Amino acid sequence: MKDYDVIIIGAGASGCLAAISAARQKRRVLLLEHLDKIGKKILSTGNGKCNYTNQMQGTSYYRGTDPVFVVPVMEQFGFEETLSFFRELGIQPKEKNGYYYPYSEQAASMVEVLTMELRRLRVDVLLSCEIESVKKKKRFMLKTSLGEFSGKTLIFATGLLAGRKTGCDGSAFPYIEQFGHHFIDIVPSLVQMKSKDSFLKNLAGIRAEIGLKLLVERENVFADCGELLHIAEGLSGIVSFQASRFAAYGIRQNKSVTAVIDYYPKGDFEELYTLLTERYLQYGKEKTAAEALIGLYPYPLAIAFLKEVGIPKDLPAAKVSTKELKRLAGLMKECKLTITGTKDFSDAQVCAGGVMTKELDNETLESRKVKGLFFCGEVIDIDGMCGGYNLQWAWSSGYVAGKQAALTAAKQE
Repeated sequence: MKDYDVIIIGAGASGCLAAISAARQKRRVLLLEHLDKIGKKILSTGNGKCNYTNQMQGTSYYRGTDPVFVVPVMEQFGFEETLSFFRELGIQPKEKNGYYYPYSEQAASMVEVLTMELRRLRVDVLLSCEIESVKKKKRFMLKTSLGEFSGKTLIFATGLLAGRKTGCDGSAFPYIEQFGHHFIDIVPSLVQMKSKDSFLKNLAGIRAEIGLKLLVERENVFADCGELLHIAEGLSGIVSFQASRFAAYGIRQNKSVTAVIDYYPKGDFEELYTLLTERYLQYGKEKTAAEALIGLYPYPLAIAFLKEVGIPKDLPAAKVSTKELKRLAGLMKECKLTITGTKDFSDAQVCAGGVMTKELDNETLESRKVKGLFFCGEVIDIDGMCGGYNLQWAWSSGYVAGKQAALTAAKQE
């Protein structure tokens, strides 16, 4: 049996940072991964370009039972430290409206520099390694498909259930629970929302800049503006992704979930009504009710609006009544769709939920239940918005857990 100071289960973003951080403290480190390569989930981030952090930071960009939990962690390793760390490894940053990417715009670059640093620090990395048992005696004892190992400290960096092809399959949950830890309900997040509303028929592929509110049992739980992508199953696009965790929890609790879409977020009802009145007066008999909306909305969306309020698409623009224009403006400002669910974990970028933060020390990420046991990354009940926030949490929590695990191991000598 080979002995280590720090053993890390999971070689995603947080696990790699934890291994590097611990190894920089001159500790013997073992990194275990059940896939055949490290950082597989990193490769899919930012559409393959890897949006690895964001200049805008604060608790409003993070979610969970207690989002303030991130503050002490970010104070130790935040945005500036992340830029500096990856510059040191060779990643020249490229900034776009506060979003940061490697200059190569290749997520593979991130994995490659992490791999080189793990190699430089002589971290032992075992791939295609399945965990068979985890026990705590004086040390943590791990039995795996590639042998047995002991560690003074242990870090779970296993993720949850999002993107199972990238290794997040929940196989570590029983080992976490056997140490007395509990999970906040896990649901898909940053994922498409489902709706069977007839309004959406024939709108697949249509994009629109909108305002979105999400009501759960009539309570407004989310509001934001952004691009919406209509899909056959319902709603996609960044603004829909941001709302999805709230929809998923509402559905899980058997509550009604309603998306309220404002298709004219730049102005109020009166401004939109005036604009529609002017267009329909201007085009008079020259254009139909549907043609009068071209240039303001895509044609399929215009048809959907008219059908919903009962205006024939071929009706001459001049014959659309004031009452009908008010109904049309009202729909455009407040289109209500019933949300029936979200797509599954396999389609989600991350999960909401995870190990209860109240069971962890927010300065060190050490378990309050088991000495020497640490957690980092998505497995903790913290999830971020789109825009590099989930990777920032992975880097920050991985750095802190790795360093603190190494310091704890050193005290045992």
